[in-house]
Amino acid sequence: MISTYQRLKRRRDAGEIDGFTLIELLIVIVVLGILAAVVIFALGGITGKSAVAACQADGATISTAAAAFTAQNPGTTVTQALLLDTSGNYGASSGGNYIQSWPSNLPHYKFQIAAGVLQVDVAPAGNVTAGSNTWVNYTGPTVCSTVQ
Repeated sequence: MISTYQRLKRRRDAGEIDGFTLIELLIVIVVLGILAAVVIFALGGITGKSAVAACQADGATISTAAAAFTAQNPGTTVTQALLLDTSGNYGASSGGNYIQSWPSNLPHYKFQIAAGVLQVDVAPAGNVTAGSNTWVNYTGPTVCSTVQ
């Protein structure tokens, strides 16, 4: 076995054999695996941060739309149906042109308007489903701090 190794080494040193040895390939694969693990670990918190930012942006969008509706229709209780564009002509004067589509990011959060009050469901954190009913009044971006 040693003689075979020495013979192959001589042939490789002489330039007769090109390519990589099995050990060289294994070392490269291990190094790439370690790098991939480091990158995945470093990016793990990014998803949670993006869900919080999306919740805050969606809450601000709906709050602004509700305020615009209330300013244009004093005395009318705002509802989700009144804010949404159902005509397909977003921006036309067909009514309900405050939001083009209702924001939702399941399983992170979802919004609703109940009795004219904007509410957000963020609990249980990271496990919000269409049927869960853990509503909290949306009072500002800090409400979204528990989103995961």
